[in-house]
Amino acid sequence: MRSPLLDTPGAVAAEAPDAGVAGHYGDPFAEQRALLAGEAMVDRSNREVVRISGPDRLSWLNSLSSQKLDDLKPGQPTQTLFLDAQGRVEHHLTLVDDGEAVWGHVEPGTGADLVTFLDKMRFMLRVEVADVTAGYAVVSVADASRLTPPEGAIVVGDDLLLPRDLLAERLGGMRLAGLWAYEALRVERHVPRLGFETDHKTIPHEVGWIGTALHLSKGCYKGQETVARVHNLGHPPRRLVFLHLDGSADVLPGHGTPVRNGGEEVGYVGSSARHHELGPIALAVVKRTVPIDVPLEAGGVAASQEVVVPPDAGRNVQIDPALRRRIR
Repeated sequence: MRSPLLDTPGAVAAEAPDAGVAGHYGDPFAEQRALLAGEAMVDRSNREVVRISGPDRLSWLNSLSSQKLDDLKPGQPTQTLFLDAQGRVEHHLTLVDDGEAVWGHVEPGTGADLVTFLDKMRFMLRVEVADVTAGYAVVSVADASRLTPPEGAIVVGDDLLLPRDLLAERLGGMRLAGLWAYEALRVERHVPRLGFETDHKTIPHEVGWIGTALHLSKGCYKGQETVARVHNLGHPPRRLVFLHLDGSADVLPGHGTPVRNGGEEVGYVGSSARHHELGPIALAVVKRTVPIDVPLEAGGVAASQEVVVPPDAGRNVQIDPALRRRIR
């Protein structure tokens, strides 16, 4: 859906997969600062919204996804992952329960697949799943606790799910900040994004989703065997890093740009941005074995790395080979 806020004077549209919302409104650095100060809101209405109702909703979601949700309190925001049988990430959901239903939002273009999957898994349980993107839009702020949400809005952490007919109304008279500002601050905070810092092989350990979106001691769910094996017996093959890019370069390396160490390709750029204080920055996924203190290069741009996921993430328990064979 095309956001009505794109008709705001100065609005410049973002590119796919974020088409339909503004990348910026003329001054991305000022927009970053306003967002940090709690004086701006970000239109993320390109994201898709799902609603899951019914008395069995929390125990059902708990059995299907990576987060412990069966005792989730109303109003408590959290994140969860849906994994394949090999423990690879398929969906990332940011959600809250309002006492009657679970509300969540997902990446653009992924809502229909998630709803289809959930519908197939309902069986005889008392749950209903709906894609409500047509009626609700995601708006993000720096601190939603400072706001009085409009009637009908659902608060999910620092995100608000607004009825779409309220999208054009400024929350508390706030200025607008574009997605460029939001993404720069996301990269600075080392927060991964599905489809950017992940690919078809990503497991949760590689991008730091252990804890924030995955509970290590909850009951069974699809992909749990891989999660437990990596956590207890090994290391993820790749790790998320934060890159400080050479500020003299004119162009930011785009998503998928190879990251190299001494000419050897060791990973790829997930997201890059220009930060109002740090300059050009990026998140990248590299091989676990890349030393943490070596210089890297991304698309011809020199970069120094900052550890997000350490090389020793997970564990490497040394046990008797005979016992290892028995527990596989």
